[in-house]
Amino acid sequence: MTRSDEATIFYISVYAAVQEIPYGKVTSYGHIAKLIGTPQRPRQVGICLKHIPQDADAHYNHDNVPWQRVINSKGIISPRSQPSGARNQAAVLQAEGVTVTTGALGELMVDLSEYGWFPNELPSEADER
Repeated sequence: MTRSDEATIFYISVYAAVQEIPYGKVTSYGHIAKLIGTPQRPRQVGICLKHIPQDADAHYNHDNVPWQRVINSKGIISPRSQPSGARNQAAVLQAEGVTVTTGALGELMVDLSEYGWFPNELPSEADER
């Protein structure tokens, strides 16, 4: 099944916004949703990131969209369907200099007060003014 034009625009908006997250910083699914004008759709942001094309020839792909920089609003790296998924995301973040800790329940966490990126608008939008 092909995506509707509306869904395609949403995916492109998510990927473009995620590309603006600075190296060594993280933000939340909800904040990306807010920045692209759909604050009610944080779960859909996660779905978009789950489906980033693996094909390096795609305009937006797993190599140029820093999916690892998006976590949940509590600073927790969301569990994945594969047990190693959260650990892989943590490893990529650690390679960027982000400290990842383990919470009381074994969850992998990032201190949003230190590494959080929560601008009121995307830098590219501010540049347009």
